[in-house]
Amino acid sequence: MQHECKITVPETKVFADYQEKYLADPKSGPCPCFKAGDTFVLKRNSEQDDFYHLMDGKFCGEAWDAVSRYVYTALQGGSIMHKWTNDERMMIACCNDGTRPVIFRIERIDIPESEEEKQWLEKQNFKNSAGDAYTG
Repeated sequence: MQHECKITVPETKVFADYQEKYLADPKSGPCPCFKAGDTFVLKRNSEQDDFYHLMDGKFCGEAWDAVSRYVYTALQGGSIMHKWTNDERMMIACCNDGTRPVIFRIERIDIPESEEEKQWLEKQNFKNSAGDAYTG
């Protein structure tokens, strides 16, 4: 089975009061790298390795540092967040910028390569409930 990883930006935030108090440029504003609705699909196969090449400069280094472990897990077919999110193939994370964080939804995309894999995938339950939740 092949796996891809989809990263979507559902929202960005700006904390102007923190920017005013702590930044060299107190009017920095929102993140210049991402906007709500941005989507990235990453592949890792013999022809293309978006993980190793950090998407060829299409992704902020600080944000990549915050999400790369989830991306790697997804590309390997692992459970991104077992017993935490309502679907263990998905994670919500954010970048490290405390004055203008970007929220990311990271999703594992499963691509069956045979009828057997397709049937196996259809039988899986990747859902987690509040009763399953490990909140650490």
